[in-house]
Amino acid sequence: MQQHMQHMQQRMMPGAQAPGAGAAQAPAAADPHQHGAAAPATGAQSPSTAAFMAANEKMHRDMAITYTGDADRDFAASMIPHHEGAIAMARVQLAHGRDPGMRSLAEAVIRAQEGEIATLRAFLSQPR
Repeated sequence: MQQHMQHMQQRMMPGAQAPGAGAAQAPAAADPHQHGAAAPATGAQSPSTAAFMAANEKMHRDMAITYTGDADRDFAASMIPHHEGAIAMARVQLAHGRDPGMRSLAEAVIRAQEGEIATLRAFLSQPR
């Protein structure tokens, strides 16, 4: 998983390292689902960049589930943290963004993802 994260970050921002890959880390790249810029090369981060990076790192950590071999259950279990990550990013947008269209989309993302999380959790609660 760490090697996969490092490869993704290097593709998006040459010279970046995966979390925990070294003492002097380069700034991590932005989430690939968020089509924004990575943190400035100087290491200075805006509050929104720091929040997006934290949400992205948590999402990827939480998506590292133990697979069961049941594709339905594994899909549901890994999509929950993925959707929680989308909600966290939408909340960062609401806290820091100014564009009315993006704010409206962030609110819609939260509503949709919360509904999907409820559906996924209900599926996982059923015995197989």
